[in-house]
Amino acid sequence: MLHVRVIAPATVSERVRQLLIDDEAVTHLIVFPGAAQAPPGDVVEFDVVREGASHILDGLRGLGIDRDGAVVIDRVDTALSAAADRAARKTPGLGVDAVVWEEIEHQTGEEAALSASYLTFMSVATVIAAVGVLLDQPILIVGSMVVGPEFGPLAALCVGLVKRKSLLVRRSALALAVGFPVGMAVTVAAVWLLTAAGLIDKSMLLANRPLTDFIWRPDALSWVIGFLGGVAGILSLTSAKAGTLVGVLISVTTVPAAANAAVALAYGVEEEAYGSALQLLINVAAIILAGVLTLLVQQLAWKRPPRTRR
Repeated sequence: MLHVRVIAPATVSERVRQLLIDDEAVTHLIVFPGAAQAPPGDVVEFDVVREGASHILDGLRGLGIDRDGAVVIDRVDTALSAAADRAARKTPGLGVDAVVWEEIEHQTGEEAALSASYLTFMSVATVIAAVGVLLDQPILIVGSMVVGPEFGPLAALCVGLVKRKSLLVRRSALALAVGFPVGMAVTVAAVWLLTAAGLIDKSMLLANRPLTDFIWRPDALSWVIGFLGGVAGILSLTSAKAGTLVGVLISVTTVPAAANAAVALAYGVEEEAYGSALQLLINVAAIILAGVLTLLVQQLAWKRPPRTRR
């Protein structure tokens, strides 16, 4: 369930109230006439079950509330209310499966920002993966996957493509196009410094690495795993299952592949650099394709008419 606070200008306040009264997905409706000062208007608060939220939010946008007033959304973890239970029963679908597009667009939009923290996380994750590659230690590879922030822009790119949000597509594409090269450049520099310090050497890359050599040897399963990871990742975002998302992050080898390519470039091992780069491209392409297809299916599945009160 979601709790929504709306500031509605006086000119559309009655239409907002009627929109909410007419929909069975809405409950706990409260109106404070003239309570808002900046921007001025009536304050309207209500709860809505997730499976009916997108229709309501689309209606509020259609009335220009996002432009002339405000819409603030909070998640409700617990609601002890018979009225809320009735709203959930009368609204088709399950809340855990519902897609609230406004929520997803906002969440992924924030994660697609090309910020200093994003570049730092990308660099740290890639260096950790590079050490894991050289030591043939899967635990470091898994750690780098969890630290890596690249799934946010990948998910944002999928949402932008499906919802035709050109700004979101450009921002996420920029974050990916800059993030990976920056992380790889930092890793190349780190490899040179660690080599000069005598902590690592080229022989570690050329040695037999049975636990991590899959990173630079892409095959058909690389595409399958990337595709399945993309499906699971998008589902975890749309259903707000953070625990599932962590599992997705440790299932795809984007950051480790970039790290392996950087290490190979630092030591001039062209074959391994090429294989790692190919692994990275395969995984990124598979995740984007899977994410777009998953969102399209969800979009079709949730195109349902609103249920009105009788």
